[in-house]
Amino acid sequence: MVEQSAEIHVSGPDEAAVAVPGSAGPSSTDTERKLAEVLADVACLERVPADSHFFDDLGANSLVMAQFCARVRKRQDLPSASMKDIYRHPTIKSLAAALVEVASAPGTAESHAPSASAAPPEPPPTPVRRAHYVLSGVVQLLFFLGYSFVAGVIGARGYAWVATGNGLLDTYLRSVLFGGCGFLALCLFPIAAKWILVGRWKPGEFPLWGLTYLRFWLVKVLLHANPMIFLVGNPLYVLYLRALGVRIGKGVTILSPSVPVCSDLITIGAGSVIRKDSFFLGYRAHSGRIQTGRVTLGRDVFIGEKTVLDIDTSVGDGAQLGHASALHRGQAVPDGERWHGSPAQPTEVDHVRVAPADCGSVRRAWFGLASLIQLLFLYLPLAVGGVYMLFTLVPAIGNRLDPEAAVLRPSDLISDALTLSLVVFFGFLVLGLAFLCTVPRLLSLVVKPDKVYPLYGFHYAVHLATARMTNIKFFAWLFGDSSYIVHYLRGIGYDLSRVEQTGSNFGTEVQQDNPLLVTVGSGTMVADGVSVINADYSSTSFRVSRASIGSHNFLGNNIAYPAGGRTGDNCLLATKVMVPLDGEVREGVGLLGSPSFEIPRSVERDARFDDLRTGDALRRSLAAKNRYNLRSMVLWLLLRWLHTFALTLFGLATVDLYGTLGQVVIAGYLAITLAFTTAYFVLLERLIASFRALRPRLCSIYDPYFWWHERLWKVPDHYLNVFNGTPFKALVWRLLGVRIGRRVFDDGCYMTERTLATIGDECTLNVGSKIQCHSQEDGTFKSDTITLGARCTLGVAAHVHYGVTLGDGAVLAPDSFLMKGEEVPPNARWGGNPATDLPDADRPGDRGPASAAVTSTVNGSTTTVR
Repeated sequence: MVEQSAEIHVSGPDEAAVAVPGSAGPSSTDTERKLAEVLADVACLERVPADSHFFDDLGANSLVMAQFCARVRKRQDLPSASMKDIYRHPTIKSLAAALVEVASAPGTAESHAPSASAAPPEPPPTPVRRAHYVLSGVVQLLFFLGYSFVAGVIGARGYAWVATGNGLLDTYLRSVLFGGCGFLALCLFPIAAKWILVGRWKPGEFPLWGLTYLRFWLVKVLLHANPMIFLVGNPLYVLYLRALGVRIGKGVTILSPSVPVCSDLITIGAGSVIRKDSFFLGYRAHSGRIQTGRVTLGRDVFIGEKTVLDIDTSVGDGAQLGHASALHRGQAVPDGERWHGSPAQPTEVDHVRVAPADCGSVRRAWFGLASLIQLLFLYLPLAVGGVYMLFTLVPAIGNRLDPEAAVLRPSDLISDALTLSLVVFFGFLVLGLAFLCTVPRLLSLVVKPDKVYPLYGFHYAVHLATARMTNIKFFAWLFGDSSYIVHYLRGIGYDLSRVEQTGSNFGTEVQQDNPLLVTVGSGTMVADGVSVINADYSSTSFRVSRASIGSHNFLGNNIAYPAGGRTGDNCLLATKVMVPLDGEVREGVGLLGSPSFEIPRSVERDARFDDLRTGDALRRSLAAKNRYNLRSMVLWLLLRWLHTFALTLFGLATVDLYGTLGQVVIAGYLAITLAFTTAYFVLLERLIASFRALRPRLCSIYDPYFWWHERLWKVPDHYLNVFNGTPFKALVWRLLGVRIGRRVFDDGCYMTERTLATIGDECTLNVGSKIQCHSQEDGTFKSDTITLGARCTLGVAAHVHYGVTLGDGAVLAPDSFLMKGEEVPPNARWGGNPATDLPDADRPGDRGPASAAVTSTVNGSTTTVR
């Protein structure tokens, strides 16, 4: 609390600020004057009237106001301000009154003081010894090589056994046996490894790069590499999680592919639903340590899409957590309540929008059994037998397995690899597009919109097949960030109304549940990471329905847009915004945050390139952009095919050496291809960038620089995930141009512009976190640097926007959105969407609002979490 004073002090003739007995701080008038001085200095204005609107009257923008907030937080004589305060109180007068009122309220003054004095810093992060760091990398490399060797040997011997089959039936039966045994081995090995290496997970923590961490990493890698991930949404996946130690009740539906690593700490009550893209890991990386904790869900719980459940969180019986929401460590949703937001807070919105249906245990068992039979007797034999048929139908390949055959010349290897890679790559391109433009439309005749179907039946299987087919990333990556993406989306079923072509209507990452039930209005632009949610689920039923996005909207990055979203025309949906499902339809406004609140639709700086968006200027610029993007697409296909050709050549050369060096050569194929793929795409990206670092930019999307930047985005980087949790991830980042410090732990972070990012020593980056050094709003491209000081921590699914600086030791909570231009002080703890100072959050031993006990019963055992 602010110390009370018995003196009255008047600073000057223009100041009405007084401190009187019993007051908690300066008056609103004194705060107005100081805030006006700061804003005038930041915005380079001579005078800032108290009643002038920051955006409409003064022409400020969010970046300027973020710098204003950072400057205010450094002043000990001013209460702290956040971007949420700026948007809610867009004048000096209203802002000062709100800040003074909050600062003067009992029990809240401390939380709005500068973070450096509000709370003592956390204990220092665990120091990392270089020897442990290097030794950990060596062990991880040896494990990968050993795993590759064993897989290669088994695969080579299995193929040799299948190839000796006598006739088609014998070959099929051998393919069934080999494929089935291989599938079971890949599924059971992680389970055995978990119980042998770890036993039962318990709440606690341990330092990175030590022996305990190596056991943790081995289990995590094996879980992520097992084929059961492809059965997410199937009752078999639930059984698999039970075998790993997750306590799961009856009738649970899990649609998220995020495997809970610390499985024994996860409890999911009967009848619960967990939607896709949700994180419930049971662990997190924090300040140089892995922390494990319980995640407890009661009976009949609903968890929405793009949600994060941090450790030591719980959701009571019959409770709901909405889309784009998060529970921070220690939060608990009481029985029967509905919460949403990041961090979550109570709401009246009902997220279960589909009626129940008849779906019992027998139905689930039959669906799982049918899926297993189909897998073992159809898909796996086709995969194994497909390789056999390849060797049989292409004599030049099959003859290489004959020990008496002569070694082929290099020219023969090259010609065979050239032919095979051309047929496979471009055959997939042509046939795949034809398949996607026809089969989903036929399947749509089976699943009717707005009709409730029970889970785990024929209609559910068709629905899953449609979703998986139409979300193949290859084609969206090829056509995205160009005019041609609209033709692809229309081909798979999107209703795009009358397209107002911009050349960047959609990014490269677009996904949906059913493309034939997506409507996007004319003139709307969508950035990367949008997920259209047009399927609703309960624990027993599902329903597909149309999701409509209005015209002349702009959707930022990483947005889940649900059917029934209450937004209309001419809206700006900011990055990671939670689309509202209640209230009036928002039109002509911007929405920011989770839960969302209104902000200005656009500002003066965003309109400076309007002359390029209409008339002859648009036609000329768009034509030039289309030609450039078309060349980028051709280049992308050529380089991807070249990579396929190289891998094919490696494979044929390996088979050709089969009789010479035997299975050892085949066993090394996986390691060789990973090393080659990494080097190939790293070199490719640096060549496109001419081995130069990017510089901050503000330009139109019709500027040739932006077209070149789009080309840089198209360079594949899927190989990066292989290195998560190892020292090699930081090495690859460094090769890509990231200025990264020593002993950085990266469990799955993604950086869009590598050469604009700076990561300090011993930072901790969690899975799903993103460092995005750009934005693209309504045809204006903006980029700037991002700097993380030493020993910073980014929480699970945290999103950092451009122009941001995090001081040494700063922590960003899970699922937070740190807006552009923010400056986080050293050792501060920030969180939320948009992120603000959380000085009292996440202390050791502090569990926040989770003081109420949540009790749930799973499989006859009762679990109580406080």
